[in-house]
Amino acid sequence: MSIQRFTAAHELGHYILQHEPSLDDDSMLRRMPVNAQPASDMQEVEADAFATAFMFPTWLLGWHMTRQRWTVSDLRRPSTVYQLALRLGASYEATCWTLVRNTLIDRKQARELLLTKPRQLKANLLGQYEPANYRGDVWLLTARDADTRLDGSRNDHFVLRLEEHSGGGYLWDMDQLSASGFAIVREELESGDDGIGGPVIRRVTAQPTSSYRGKMALEERRLWDPDEEPLRSLEVDFDLTGPEEEGLSRAERRDLLEAA
Repeated sequence: MSIQRFTAAHELGHYILQHEPSLDDDSMLRRMPVNAQPASDMQEVEADAFATAFMFPTWLLGWHMTRQRWTVSDLRRPSTVYQLALRLGASYEATCWTLVRNTLIDRKQARELLLTKPRQLKANLLGQYEPANYRGDVWLLTARDADTRLDGSRNDHFVLRLEEHSGGGYLWDMDQLSASGFAIVREELESGDDGIGGPVIRRVTAQPTSSYRGKMALEERRLWDPDEEPLRSLEVDFDLTGPEEEGLSRAERRDLLEAA
């Protein structure tokens, strides 16, 4: 789906820049923001440059880095770049080369990052849980993702890593996660850094079941006192209806149904 987005942005660039019509072969469907060798057709170079600036503007990279508190040195870690790629709606490889284009890493570091494959990163996040396949992505969500929007696919998994003040009786209400349309497939506690009685880290792996568009919402509260205000809450909008299936797009099917 991420390659489809870049290809669509590339074609939009042709339109916006008023290029002459051209016929692309199948290799154009595997284009990347940075190629090993420059294209001989200047129209293709310009369209690629447009697509890169359109999909990966500098301000958007900075916004995600600031929100997640990632530093430039963090971008040398494959796990960080993979999570950035998900939030940009781009492939892991395209994101690596985009970081090169923005001088956040160099080419040598990009090649080192590409030695780690996305499947390995997904497996590392899922731990002992093994999905039916690894075609979907694996999102690592924390409190820093509150009030954002996630665009993914129905095959995706979500690993929530949330600080929990269980020593004070506060627990994250996982029934609310189920009510949001997610099934919990793995759950564990990680020890916190504050010793006995301090906060712990609740790590929950979930996958969408009945709802692929909506809001993931859950609260940290004393579950025996429903009238008490929650200590903290997490709300994330999501659209997991991509990628498009074969045939008519969702928008076209919706228009046909409305016209019927």
